[in-house]
Amino acid sequence: MDSSESSPAEAALDTSAEAERLQLELWRRMTPAEKLHLVREISRAADTMCLAGIRMRHPEATDREIFLRFAVIRLGAELAGLAYPESRGLSSPIP
Repeated sequence: MDSSESSPAEAALDTSAEAERLQLELWRRMTPAEKLHLVREISRAADTMCLAGIRMRHPEATDREIFLRFAVIRLGAELAGLAYPESRGLSSPIP
């Protein structure tokens, strides 16, 4: 593979090849438990940002409405509607 081709492992256009190589090496050295912890923390951060976005777009929403809008985003409208029928009346989660 020449330098004009990108490998499947390339993560970002703004990251040097050396920094990316080091990051991949660190991930390879992690134990499964460490990887699980990292993924769990990233997931929590994403949830926190998602909830903040919902609250920003819907400042008057009740806690239940925020939960339902979060469910629509995480599960998709169809599954959220099956699990939480009251979510069916909500508008698109992102205007």
